[in-house]
Amino acid sequence: MADRKFFAGASIKRLRRGAGMTQVALADALDISASYLNLIERNQRPLSARLMLLLADRFDFDPRQLVTDEPGGGLDGISRRLADPMFDDLSIDRSELDDWLAMAPNTVEAFVRLFDNRSRNQGAGDQETVDSTQLVRKEVERWRNHFADLDAMAETLADELRLGAGDLYGAITERLRVKHQLAVRILPETVMPDLLRRLDLHARQLQLSEMLDPASRTFQAAILLAEIEARSEIDALISGVDVQDNAAKRLYHRHLSSYFAAALIMPYARFLKACEQTGYQLPLLQRRFGASFEQVAHRLTTLQRVGARGLPFFMIRIDRSGLVSKRFAGASNASLAESLHRCPLWYVHRAFERPLEVQSQLVALEDGSTWFTLSRAVQGVGSGAGGFAAEFAIGLGISAELASPLFDARGVDLSSENADLIGLGCPACTRPQCSQRSAPPKNRTLQFDGREMGLAPYSFVAD
Repeated sequence: MADRKFFAGASIKRLRRGAGMTQVALADALDISASYLNLIERNQRPLSARLMLLLADRFDFDPRQLVTDEPGGGLDGISRRLADPMFDDLSIDRSELDDWLAMAPNTVEAFVRLFDNRSRNQGAGDQETVDSTQLVRKEVERWRNHFADLDAMAETLADELRLGAGDLYGAITERLRVKHQLAVRILPETVMPDLLRRLDLHARQLQLSEMLDPASRTFQAAILLAEIEARSEIDALISGVDVQDNAAKRLYHRHLSSYFAAALIMPYARFLKACEQTGYQLPLLQRRFGASFEQVAHRLTTLQRVGARGLPFFMIRIDRSGLVSKRFAGASNASLAESLHRCPLWYVHRAFERPLEVQSQLVALEDGSTWFTLSRAVQGVGSGAGGFAAEFAIGLGISAELASPLFDARGVDLSSENADLIGLGCPACTRPQCSQRSAPPKNRTLQFDGREMGLAPYSFVAD
């Protein structure tokens, strides 16, 4: 396994100096020695997940800024760009990239700007939808998927609704009826064969398909309430985005409305308290808040309120082909959420085999980071085109250094020696002799020996 850790010496030094603190003062605040902080700032010691969270709590910033302060997102960001097919004929190893970043950061930044600008220009036209999705995701991750104003408003509204009725769905539908003159009507699947939700303003009805389960009905009703009562807050967030793309704005509006709905169903303070009391036990949280597995998993990525932070989870959702339809890194700084590819040895791909089972796995990446992950399959609503019901797998994870409070991690030895070795997909993975390998790694020279054949279909020059 590669021994590379996460180094952020220059970023830590800029952060400390910007706060007007000496090394001694910052070391005291982090409960480490000044000499150890000095080693971190000189990139002679890696930055642990614990220290990263302490820094985020003290200075209230996105931990991923420590990476993005490096040109192009550092070594991993440059490696992703060099995985482009145009560079296939070049053999560039990680040590060469390390030297480039250290010796010529300005030329690295120039390369990044040229490459990204070229990618944007090529993505015009037929790639409009993809670009819109990427623009929205970039904005969501800029906020660490935590929108404090929406959370606060939803929490106040949830308390108000709870005073009137114990049944949240009933309370939401009653508020829509009394305050907004909108009725909620459940219609047969034969009447709405291709729709789950329809707002009929002429009839003053929110029409929901009978195919929606109770959690989804509550969620859809809550979305409508968000679009009405949180309209000004949502519009303010959208207007603050420097994006001219209308599709991106509509997608962002949909995300924010869904965010408010989830915050209404799972109010921040109550949800965080329940997480801490139960050890983030997902099935119990589902029952307590009347939410689906996917709704709870998504909510776990949003718990970044200043002064009351939850554990920094990441989440992805994939289909059977491995295509990602949702990804939220939150405050986790997880490359598993950011990567374009995934490793077949990660249990998220096995979730379809046992659809009702939550599968836990301790995994170690090539950069030395270790993650505790939970995977489970979920099913969509209705059959849609071709008569097939949608199936997805949810991957949820957290740094192993922070996983000990989890119910699912009880009795698990979280040391890296016990982790399954995985990569970020074959094109980005340089682990040798992996029998599961389907493609050679990018930017590696292939080796051939006519007398021998190993477990892996490709042999290549290591760093």
